[in-house]
Amino acid sequence: MRRLFIPLARLGGARAALTASEAHYLTAVLRLGPGTTVEVFDGEGGAREARLAATESGLALELGPRRDAPAPAAKVHLAFALARGERSDVAVQKATEVGVARLTPFQAVRSVVKLDAQRGAERARRWQRIAAEAARQCGRADVPVVDPPTTLAAALAAAPPGFRTVLFYEAGGEPVAEVVDPGAAGHLLVVGPEGGFAPEEVEAALAAGARLATLGPRILRNETAAIVAAALVQHLAGDLR
Repeated sequence: MRRLFIPLARLGGARAALTASEAHYLTAVLRLGPGTTVEVFDGEGGAREARLAATESGLALELGPRRDAPAPAAKVHLAFALARGERSDVAVQKATEVGVARLTPFQAVRSVVKLDAQRGAERARRWQRIAAEAARQCGRADVPVVDPPTTLAAALAAAPPGFRTVLFYEAGGEPVAEVVDPGAAGHLLVVGPEGGFAPEEVEAALAAGARLATLGPRILRNETAAIVAAALVQHLAGDLR
């Protein structure tokens, strides 16, 4: 069944009006007409069947009852260093597909990309759209939150109570299986930039209680490391099984 993301705030009644872009997607891209049934997910763990209908004011969806959809079994947050080109886009998309619950880009000491507040906010909005589209494609009913770019210190401090923080260090660390704690409330994964972490960043992470982990002997690109780390921890913490 075709899927469409509409925020929960717009789904309060029996019918939801469609925006111009949503109507275009359903009718011009998917070539659906009135009477067609689609699945609407609200980004907060709920989904429902809906029927496309023509009204005097335009196209709308007649909504069925909301049902809770299964959330990822493991709660994983991913903090990743800003990267060049579309690499951060790929990290957001694929991390969403494997079940990451929150994404926090950060400016590392050796990050090549430098964003001011305005450009950072624009990128965050773009990444939020990418996350919503990835959630639609992979069948999730929730959409991970994508934070505006921040500092590593702020990303570390934002770990919720009971989370275990794991920094994936290119110079080596413990095997992933030894740092994942299935009994933890969740895991905050920290992946560095193309040039690696600066020594002071590693020291700050250790001071914040992080464990250092390795992804093996090969050098991975920033976005590859983010995806591999997220998938491994999701699996070891009880998801992706």
